[in-house]
Amino acid sequence: SRLGILIVRHLKRLERVLLGYLEVSDGPEEEARLATLEALQCTIQHAWPRMPCRLPVLLPALLRLLWDVHTDQGPTPEPVRAALLHRATQCLILLDHCSQGQLKVLLQGVQRSCQDSRVRECLRKVQEST
Repeated sequence: SRLGILIVRHLKRLERVLLGYLEVSDGPEEEARLATLEALQCTIQHAWPRMPCRLPVLLPALLRLLWDVHTDQGPTPEPVRAALLHRATQCLILLDHCSQGQLKVLLQGVQRSCQDSRVRECLRKVQEST
């Protein structure tokens, strides 16, 4: 947050690091993933003019995270799962705002084909955000 809009200078490298951390579970407390989602949220807020062109990379990574959290059979406590789903949903909502609704259009097909109620709920929240 200290860099503000100047974060765009480092966006490509930062994006690779953030996505790398989102892909890997780091244990039951998921501290790294939660911190990564917080960093992504802050990045989206500060670099919002550059976010629409990042949708093709960020959207699949966040959807994969939602699915991984849902299907994970590990010892992750329910409050941690809920926090991960909430933060990922918040990132999706911010991305939708940055892209002036482009994300909602992309998510329509995904929401219809998704069978899981928790993932559908996250997608519904994105669709209903204004």
